[in-house]
Amino acid sequence: MLQTDPQTRSDTHGKFIWCELMTSDTNAAGEFYSAVIGWKVNEMQMPGGGDAMPSYYLFEMGESENCPGIGGMMDFPPELEGKLPPNWTGYVAVDDVDQTAREYVALGGRVQRQPDDIPGIGRFAVVADPHGAVLCIMTPIPPENPPPELGPEDPGNVGWRELYAGDCEEAFDFYSDVFGWTKDHDFDMGAMGPYRIFAHGGKAIGGMMTRPETVPMPCWSYYFNVEAIDAAIERVTANGGTVVFGPQEVPGGSWIVQATDPQGAFFCLVAPKR
Repeated sequence: MLQTDPQTRSDTHGKFIWCELMTSDTNAAGEFYSAVIGWKVNEMQMPGGGDAMPSYYLFEMGESENCPGIGGMMDFPPELEGKLPPNWTGYVAVDDVDQTAREYVALGGRVQRQPDDIPGIGRFAVVADPHGAVLCIMTPIPPENPPPELGPEDPGNVGWRELYAGDCEEAFDFYSDVFGWTKDHDFDMGAMGPYRIFAHGGKAIGGMMTRPETVPMPCWSYYFNVEAIDAAIERVTANGGTVVFGPQEVPGGSWIVQATDPQGAFFCLVAPKR
């Protein structure tokens, strides 16, 4: 039985707040995403860190000293090197990381990395839903001088999140319980079943579907905003990336493409025009 009363949750509980790339070559990956999406790459000084701490890099959008951060990047830590392919992982804000980790387990999920503190940043854990799709959950420490946030459709921001679920209905029920996400609407994909648009705070933030056989395991994917999809595709291929699907127009008139970066990490782009 869950202990959290949904009525006591804050407005930020269940909000996607960060996206993180774990890769085999941070220099090459940083150059690739800067060229394709337009991010700046800045090395972050980790509070309490030392020579033993792996470097952490911020993906930022804009020219000011306090510009919006979109995500981060790091090399594989020694314990994971060679065990996972390069990948993107989303972070979801929660009011209490330890409690949410317990709720994951109570509802059939699992904790991949136990809750731990990042000095000066917040407390986080790595978790997997009952079908194995991985996210990070975090209770961040509010920064003293927070940068402005990009709008959901601004270039460079994460414009959409997508879950290839083990079972769409089961996954939605799970995330609804844990994060308070609500159903916006379903899009009928015929034999592939419904595409469930889900919302946080009344605003649609992503979609989920039962994974097709071509997707080997349940997983999350992330769509980064660009201004035009064809020009972005040219930048992907010119800089060593590979398009694996698209371009395709989706309901609402946006265009998408799915790709891998030169190190093999899967990512997606979305644009308002071709």
